Amino acid sequence: MTRVLVVEDDPQLVRALVINMQARKFDVDAAPDGTTALRFAAARRPDVVVLDLGLPDIDGVDVIRVLRGWSRVPILVLSARRASDEKVAALDAGADDYITKPFSMDELLARLRAAVRRTATSVAPAPETVVKTDAFTVDLVAKKASRDGRDVRLTPTEWHLLEILVCNPGRLITQKHLLREVWGPSYGGKSNYLRVYMAQLRRKLEPDPAHPRYLITEPGMGYRFEA
Repeated sequence: MTRVLVVEDDPQLVRALVINMQARKFDVDAAPDGTTALRFAAARRPDVVVLDLGLPDIDGVDVIRVLRGWSRVPILVLSARRASDEKVAALDAGADDYITKPFSMDELLARLRAAVRRTATSVAPAPETVVKTDAFTVDLVAKKASRDGRDVRLTPTEWHLLEILVCNPGRLITQKHLLREVWGPSYGGKSNYLRVYMAQLRRKLEPDPAHPRYLITEPGMGYRFEA
């Protein structure tokens, strides 16, 4: 049975969604806030997430970013936010679809089924939540790195960089993409930021920081994580 995680703080809307989804044989979990949603997503492994952006504790766009750090689960945004920049922010963060309120229940369910079908036919492997190398381990759910059995203290910026790289093993991640994702769209030319923070990561994680084995520089292009 397909499992859906509904993240919405309006009890009446949650009830309507749960009733309609269960009537169509979906198994439904409901979370009233972002913190609960992330806990449910890690523990219950939903097949698709229906997410409101206006949550009481964490903005929905931030929930998307965290989920995308370790999961490729389809995310359907269901929001009253209609501005194009709000939609772009959610889609850039990793949402797969965006539906504005008020909405047609039939349309939502059709898009939900389509998202499930796309996932079912995808041949991409599910990403690991714990990434292990011979030198260090990264727990994407707990947001921790360890080396020789001891936790490595990383700053939020260092963690964000590492998270993006280890979630894309073997893939070249461009400087522009990393700068935009970690610092924001106005930092596209600040490649010196990357050099400083990548050097810090290597000192903390690489056995020989001067000759990195895992966090590889592609000169003039970007960086790559080699497991």
